[in-house]
Amino acid sequence: MSKDKKNLLIIEDDPGLQKQLRWSFDAYNVLVAGDRDSALAHIRRHEPAVVTMDLGLPPDPDGASEGLATLQQILALAPDTKLIVLTGNQDHGNAVKAIGLGAYDFHQKPCDPEMLALVVERAFRLHALQQENRKLRETHADSPLSGIISRDPAVLKLCRNIEKVAPSDVTVMLLGDSGTGKEVLAKALHQLSPRQAKRFIAINCAAIPENLLESELFGYEKGAYTGAAKQTMGKIELANGGTFFLDEVGDLPMALQAKLLRFLQERVIERVGGREEIPVNVRIVCATHQNLKELIVAGRFREDLFYRLSEIVVSIPPLRARVGDAALLAHHFKNKFSSQEVRPSMGFSAEAMTAIESYPWPGNVREMENCIKRAVIMAEGPLINAEDLGLAISIAAEEPINLRQVRDDAEHKAVLKALARVDGNITKAAELLGVSRPTIYDLMGRYGISYGTSE
Repeated sequence: MSKDKKNLLIIEDDPGLQKQLRWSFDAYNVLVAGDRDSALAHIRRHEPAVVTMDLGLPPDPDGASEGLATLQQILALAPDTKLIVLTGNQDHGNAVKAIGLGAYDFHQKPCDPEMLALVVERAFRLHALQQENRKLRETHADSPLSGIISRDPAVLKLCRNIEKVAPSDVTVMLLGDSGTGKEVLAKALHQLSPRQAKRFIAINCAAIPENLLESELFGYEKGAYTGAAKQTMGKIELANGGTFFLDEVGDLPMALQAKLLRFLQERVIERVGGREEIPVNVRIVCATHQNLKELIVAGRFREDLFYRLSEIVVSIPPLRARVGDAALLAHHFKNKFSSQEVRPSMGFSAEAMTAIESYPWPGNVREMENCIKRAVIMAEGPLINAEDLGLAISIAAEEPINLRQVRDDAEHKAVLKALARVDGNITKAAELLGVSRPTIYDLMGRYGISYGTSE
């Protein structure tokens, strides 16, 4: 057997058909089995990615019971195997039953060698894609960006930009609505940088009273004010050697903006009540949901500080602008919380999924997470209904553009939404779109959509 060729198992008890199929697939390492035991032996030894099989196997060559039993055992041993059932013209019912048990596809006898070769080749490609996706998931399972769940091109590009920027010491400004994951990205910048072994310190400028914020940032000396019983380091100093995340920087008072600007220019701080300049080596990452340029015009934010903080600007799209991500995240959070609440096998009704896709999600991913958690807890049965979500449906109209772009955009969005809605199940997505599986594979290839697919 050639190591360069892929293994293809043919399960067929007719010697004539065995010879014909072996001849048709000389591009593969063809393994032949005439009964259940030899088929299972090949599965265990050679682990073929694709199998073709006749359901009429001994001791039931005129029926399908032995073939269906063999199919189930193969998939139990190797769930990722793509199994193609060969059936007669009058055996459509058993072919459908085989698909229901997990077969990849079926092909009618007498076999058209060219058509069967295309089906087999497509099965090998799908198997390879799924294996690649699995390896990527395993490789990136502990990645700092693994918490970003998206198939939207803009978000995927954003993640690539984070990976590019992370190794440098450049100051990064994260812009995005509340709940879009700014702190997740800030932590990813730290964990992907050479500073990952040091501390990541975060402070929310909007959550701390103005009279306490200076002490929180820069620390204070003993006796600096009433109650200052001991010398205390500020958050910037605590982050020395690591990363300091300044969240909601747009709420920073003007007086502290001047002091922060001096730190960014000189890289030294002075504690409240102190005179000593303390050098601090820290990477600054900041974030805001506000329009800082408008604040500059209004006289509420220093222009020179803005340019110091925005050496690199990363804009995070809101959930409503991320095609297919609402359904994708809904499935993710449903799986997460149904596991936590010991409520397995939960799903969404069609009305619930429509509500999820239509709702604008002003609170973004944080709102989605809370909504799905509540729905998992409150749902009375295994199906989450629209009432469990408590969302008001609002569908926004899209602006027309040129016809080719409209068509391509609509196809791209439709495939993303369908795959997200059915949690990556190719067969169900094809049914939802009203197309064949080969068509949906072609569309996925055309628009560069990769999915950890399930059949």
